[in-house]
Amino acid sequence: MIADPFQPLADRMRPQGLDEFYGQSHLLAANKPLRLSVETGRLHSMIFWGPPGTGKTTLARMIARCADVHMIEISAVMAGVKEVRTAVDQAKKIRQKENRGTLLFVDEVHRFNKSQQDAFLHSVEDGTLMFIGATTENPSFELNNALLSRARVYVLKSLQPEEIVQVLKRALHDRDRGLGELPLDIEEPQIERIAIAADGDARRSLNFLDIVADLAEKEGGRNVVSDALLDEVLSGGGTRRFDNKGEAFYDQISALHKSVRGSSPDAALYWFCRMLDGGCDPLYLARRVVRIASEDIGNADPRALQMALNAWDVQQRLGSPEGELAVAQALVYMASAAKSNAVYMAYKAAMSDAKKLGSLEVPMHIRNAPTSLMKNLDYGKGYRYAHDEPEAYAAGENYFPEEMGNPVYYQPVARGLEIKIGEKLKHLHRLDRNQKSQQS
Repeated sequence: MIADPFQPLADRMRPQGLDEFYGQSHLLAANKPLRLSVETGRLHSMIFWGPPGTGKTTLARMIARCADVHMIEISAVMAGVKEVRTAVDQAKKIRQKENRGTLLFVDEVHRFNKSQQDAFLHSVEDGTLMFIGATTENPSFELNNALLSRARVYVLKSLQPEEIVQVLKRALHDRDRGLGELPLDIEEPQIERIAIAADGDARRSLNFLDIVADLAEKEGGRNVVSDALLDEVLSGGGTRRFDNKGEAFYDQISALHKSVRGSSPDAALYWFCRMLDGGCDPLYLARRVVRIASEDIGNADPRALQMALNAWDVQQRLGSPEGELAVAQALVYMASAAKSNAVYMAYKAAMSDAKKLGSLEVPMHIRNAPTSLMKNLDYGKGYRYAHDEPEAYAAGENYFPEEMGNPVYYQPVARGLEIKIGEKLKHLHRLDRNQKSQQS
C-alpha cells in the first residue's frame, strides 16, 4: 500500500541513496569529490547550480544523512535574516547539547540579497554551520564573492530523456513509494513521450505520471493510459524551460545572435523558435534582430537593417503568430547575407576617442556662422563647400579637431556592398594624398 496517497509522487520517489539517483554522472561517478562527500559524510560548503528537477535538494539531504548532522532547510523565497539567525542559534544549541554539526540548506539562495547572504558567513567560517545553497541562476552574477569564496560550486545538468525513463520506470514498479500496487497499463513509447515532455526535469516527469495515473480509464480492474489522455496531460504541461530574467534567456539570445553572425540560417531559426516556445516576448526578439543587423552585417548589406525594421513593424502591427514569420524571414536573410562588423568597430573606436580626448574645440572652418558676430570671429572661414569641388569632394580637407589629425575608424571589409564602399574610400584617400603633395 502506498504510504501516503496524498503525498505527490515526485516527493514520495525522492531518491534515498545513490543507487536510486539518476543523472549527474559527471559529479557522482566513482571517486568524484561530490560522490565521496555523499558516501563518507565529509562535509564542505557547497553551492548546487542547475535547472529545476535535477536533484539539488535530494543531494543535500543525502549528504546530511550520511554525515549524521542536523539539517535545517529554508527557502530564500520565504525567509530572511531573521530565519538565518534562528538557524544559527539552533546550530549552537545542537552543538552544545548533542555534539552534532548542523547543515543549513538554503533553496533558491540567489533570492537572498547581499545583506541576507552576509548574515550566515561568520557562522560558516567558524564552523557553527555547514552551508549548501541551491540555485537555478548563475552564482557568478547572483551570489556575492564572500559567499562564493567559502563554497565549492557544483554544476548540475538537465537529465537526459533515457535517464528520466529510468526515473519513471522506478516509480511505476516501486510498490512502497511509487505506483507498483496500481496496475497501470502504459506502453514504452508513452513513457518515452513523458520523458521528452519533462524537458530534463525529473520532478516534472513524475508530476506528469502522477496526473496520468489519476486520470487513467478503468478497464477490467486495470488503469489504461490512452494516447488521447497523454496528449491532453502533456499539452497542459507548459512550455520549455525558459526564464526571461535568468541565464537560460541570455544563453539562448546569445546563441541566436551568434548563429546569425556565423551565417547559419537553420540554427538561427531553431534558437528563435526555442525562445518563442519558451515564452519570450516576440517584440524583444524583433528589437534584438535590428541590433544584429547593424552590428554584424552593417554596410556589407544595408538591406538587412531595413528588413529587420520591417519585421519589427510587422510584429507590432499584426502581433502573434503572424508577426513572427516576418521576423523569421529577416533572420534567414541576415544569416545568409554578407557580414561586416566594420561600422560596429568604427563606432566603438570613435566612442573611445570621444571619451578619452575630452571636449576638443570644433575647428573654426566647420563651425556654423548664423550671425555677423560669429562671422567676425572667423566662424566658418575657409570652409570648402564640397558640392562645388571636383567629384563633390573637398580633397585634403580635415573635419577633426586639430589635435587629432585624421584618424581612420571605418575599415570596410571585402564582402558585399562594402567592397564598393572600400574602393570609393580608397579613391578619396588618394585624392587627399595628391592634394597634400601639391600643397607641399
